[in-house]
Amino acid sequence: MTLNQSPTDPAFVQNPYPVYARARAAAPLQFWEDYGMMAAFSHEAVQTFLKDRRFGREIPAELARPHPSHLAPFYAIDDHSMLELDGDTHKRLRGLVLRAFTSRRIAALGPEIAALSHQLIDAFPTGDFDLLTHFAAPLPVRIIARLLGVPEEMSPDLLRWSNAMVAMYQARRDRAVEDAAARAAADFSDFIRSYIETRRTDPRDDLITQLIAAEEDGTRLSTDEMIATCILLLNAGHEATVHTIGNGMGRLLSAPLHAQLAIHCAPEAIAATTEEILRHDPPLHMFTRYAYEEVTLFGHTFRRGDQVALMLAAANRDPAAWTDPETFDPTRPVKTNSAFGAGAHFCIGAPLARLELTTALPILAARCPQMQLAAPPEYGDTYHFHGLTALRVRA
Repeated sequence: MTLNQSPTDPAFVQNPYPVYARARAAAPLQFWEDYGMMAAFSHEAVQTFLKDRRFGREIPAELARPHPSHLAPFYAIDDHSMLELDGDTHKRLRGLVLRAFTSRRIAALGPEIAALSHQLIDAFPTGDFDLLTHFAAPLPVRIIARLLGVPEEMSPDLLRWSNAMVAMYQARRDRAVEDAAARAAADFSDFIRSYIETRRTDPRDDLITQLIAAEEDGTRLSTDEMIATCILLLNAGHEATVHTIGNGMGRLLSAPLHAQLAIHCAPEAIAATTEEILRHDPPLHMFTRYAYEEVTLFGHTFRRGDQVALMLAAANRDPAAWTDPETFDPTRPVKTNSAFGAGAHFCIGAPLARLELTTALPILAARCPQMQLAAPPEYGDTYHFHGLTALRVRA
């Protein structure tokens, strides 16, 4: 089976789910012509590839090609990112990061997330305003800045660098996007490097200090690995959380759910609502893997080096896994979905993302119970990310 669908087609950008449904109904695995690779659309197929160690993120060494010189600053970071590594190197990096990024440290951020949510709401302008600009975007970037131990007043620069770098993974990528990403990567790297050097002689109670101290089997993170980790935590964590808040609030404020905002965002209901937001309209729609050996799955034989696109959002609406999956139902019984991935590369920031959502959304609903949409939500041309360009509301 072959799928022909441009990821930048305006109709697809606004609503890719009918395409996913047709593809999934035809076959769990299809060749996506526009990407030049096989793509998995069913819940079973996506979960299988995510957990199969015969597939991974790192391109086989014999197939790797030199990076273009104009992208050297970007790949100086990307090549040290645990998101792009596998095997023993990935295991070592992830283990060291988890020694610093502990559940206790994340849980301790709860009161700060709550306090910041109230501060942002206090500053809401009168009349119509963009909830992304005034709430969804500043909340996660300021929390991550605090977590890392860098000044919050740097948030505009962190956002600018992050947006430029993550554009490299979007279907609209071109030379202008690449040049902007390279400049951002160089500036971001220099900024984080200076803070790492400062913390070596002036340790604080922050993540950068903990990353410096983390040690496993006599090994520590190199400076380049720490830089890549800090940038990954900001880029991945910020991008995903902004889109999730925007997509979720856009759905909750749409008819007929808008009348039940306070009910679905109440403290006793918010965990289930959060999982339904992640299932129904996740921030990341595609994650790719390389085959590390010849293997046949779902009727297709992969050779070493072949890529497969794992369609996370398509898997999350598979009727074989969920009843009436196209319906957004915050009361749906919680069941594991693919929004954060699975297997060795399960999102390391998932606990923080969930904490931000389950803390901030109840406060937003309680403080602004009459909030309503001021304009229909519109998605941006950012595939394979999926998020709104703005969320105009009246509080």
